[in-house]
Amino acid sequence: MASKIDLSGRNAVVTGGAQGIGRAIVERLSESGAAVAIWDRDGKLAADAAAELGGSAIAVGCDVMRLTEIEAARDTTVTALGRIDILVNNAGIYRAAATLDITEEHWDAIMTINAKAVFFATQAVLPTMIAAKHGNIISLASMAGKVGSKTNLPYNASKAAVVSMTKSIALAHAADGIRANCVCPGFVETDMWNMVARDQSALLGMSPEEFTSQREKSVPLGRMERPEDVANVIGFLASSKSGYMTGQALSVDGGLVMHG
Repeated sequence: MASKIDLSGRNAVVTGGAQGIGRAIVERLSESGAAVAIWDRDGKLAADAAAELGGSAIAVGCDVMRLTEIEAARDTTVTALGRIDILVNNAGIYRAAATLDITEEHWDAIMTINAKAVFFATQAVLPTMIAAKHGNIISLASMAGKVGSKTNLPYNASKAAVVSMTKSIALAHAADGIRANCVCPGFVETDMWNMVARDQSALLGMSPEEFTSQREKSVPLGRMERPEDVANVIGFLASSKSGYMTGQALSVDGGLVMHG
């Protein structure tokens, strides 16, 4: 029988780790033995999540849209844990709009947190990983990064950027002992999905419930995705069991995207 995933002695950072998919990732890594720093701009939610996990997690207030806060969170984490072995770039936002209604503010907000923050959080932790000659960077992209959309172009573009950055980071730092991969979820049942259903259904002329039902029926595996479905794959990517994988964008979407 194959051994379970063991992250004992590893230190991880999860951005946006206080709720939704991020919270499931924090729990999965913690269950596998990792010490986890929960970076979240909602410090109270992060503290509550860390308290529930006991001594295996710490809360670090951080708005990843601000480089100074990323650097401060990095320093706080290294001081508390000693080093950073695993970075999970999970923080992200979603907004829908028809192409002609996309504003500069809309574009900049989506790109800043979904793409720019992924790069600068990665850049912030790279020196400690390079010094240790090992590191593991896992980012949340999306099936949206592999397909087009009529009603959320900036979001899709931001997630395609994550896929591209993952490949470049993997190539640039393989010789440093650092791996970089990303996951591409589909329709995940979270508070963010409620926002997606509300915004998209309004644009498409249906109710949120009809939109969700329509999307669920399109999933080959026949159900909506759960945060744990994403977290389980990230646990694998964070472990030595995926040690020969880098530069990959793994679809974790119930079969919605079967290419690329």
